[in-house]
Amino acid sequence: MQAVASLRYGVIFKKAFSQPDVFTAFVKDILGVDIIIDHVETEKSFPSPVGNVNNHFDLFAEDKINRIIVDIQHRRYPDHYHRFLHYHCAALLEQAVSSQDYRPALAVYTIVVLTSGDKHGRDMSLIDFDPKDRHGQGLGEIPHKIVYICPKYLNDETPEAWREWLLAINDSLDEQVDETHYHKACVQKVFASIQKNTLTPEDRARMKDEYSEDLLRREEWEKGIAKGREEGREEGREEGKLEGKREIARNLLDILDDTTIAKKTGLTVVEILNLRQEK
Repeated sequence: MQAVASLRYGVIFKKAFSQPDVFTAFVKDILGVDIIIDHVETEKSFPSPVGNVNNHFDLFAEDKINRIIVDIQHRRYPDHYHRFLHYHCAALLEQAVSSQDYRPALAVYTIVVLTSGDKHGRDMSLIDFDPKDRHGQGLGEIPHKIVYICPKYLNDETPEAWREWLLAINDSLDEQVDETHYHKACVQKVFASIQKNTLTPEDRARMKDEYSEDLLRREEWEKGIAKGREEGREEGREEGKLEGKREIARNLLDILDDTTIAKKTGLTVVEILNLRQEK
């Protein structure tokens, strides 16, 4: 058994997968795409932001044909499918240089690794940008894709080429791996690069920062949910009070004039008139 740092942490995932041979092998197995690169960028952003949000990609590499993005996320958020779609489209639109030809020079592929899974419980899901005919047959016009993978939900139908990668990522989460279960050279290289005794003080500090940021985001998210629930309850209470006033007003419609009813209930004359029309 090896003691390793968890691949749930962005700093650890980037440390392991920014190695060009590991990145290339991972992309080949997940996408079936061959890329030729000699370096992988981390925390990549474009000089001119596309849209109102300046995106940062965990891992980014491109050759003369393909632009590849790999992002890691551990916390479950309700917007992650939309978030990474936005990132993908930014990497696509950043290539637009002429209104004469909208075809980008590079095919864009995004791999999103959701280490804690999500509500759908799928080992993978795909956004395929290629147009389809009414029979679901692709036209082969647009290669761009987003692949969401969830190692937690590995199953018997998971593609064989993916299995060791997903197993390795999920296996690392408890910080212990049995390296003898893995045969891919690049998976072994991942484990070697994240052994706990090889971590630098900077690695450990960034892991602590990420953990604290995760807790803070979680707390803010939960506070937002609690606030929304409380606001909903308050709205319900106010609506109940208002409906009570309306019921009193309805009982007085045949007895008093509109102005008097308005004074007694706190409703406006217009609201009283509306109640008369409903009667």
